[in-house]
Amino acid sequence: MARHVFLTGPPGVGKTALVQKASKILKSSGVPVNGFTQKSDKEEIGFNVVTSSCAQEVWSRIGSEPLPGKRQCRARQYVVYLTPSEQSPLPVLRNAGPSRGPGQRVCVMDETGKVELLSQPFVQAVRQTLSTPGVCSSGHNPTTKGKPLAFVEELRNRYDVRVFSVTKENRNHLSPDTVTCVQSGRK
Repeated sequence: MARHVFLTGPPGVGKTALVQKASKILKSSGVPVNGFTQKSDKEEIGFNVVTSSCAQEVWSRIGSEPLPGKRQCRARQYVVYLTPSEQSPLPVLRNAGPSRGPGQRVCVMDETGKVELLSQPFVQAVRQTLSTPGVCSSGHNPTTKGKPLAFVEELRNRYDVRVFSVTKENRNHLSPDTVTCVQSGRK
């Protein structure tokens, strides 16, 4: 039985919105949920990471010039700031242990794609979270053009992962299916 749910689909199809909607539904039914999501900044020039405790850090920016002395690298058109991108989600992932009381905690990992995989501590924290007894997760992986990302394929091929493909046609109808799958994995 799947304990973890991942969404896949092209950029802009609504994966993050679906993860956020499912998280709200789970929280409103009393399920302990923590984790992180990404959101575009107001100028649409990059992404910020936002944790469930509302901590927010700059994750990446389009075409930014690298800042001297900062740990960063490039992924497509983005400069990825590794230190801030690790400071917010890593503690959330590392503290995703089982909740007290019945059922399991749900850990939201909004994206585990090319940009995020530039950080080995992030990759290790995701592996640890998925292997922790008492933790279910909900997140999304990108679809790739060309060569698949090894870590993304590793996640998709886990025995305890169910992958939903998100399209413009089905995105408004997937919330109940993803929530049901996560709730089933909590038992």
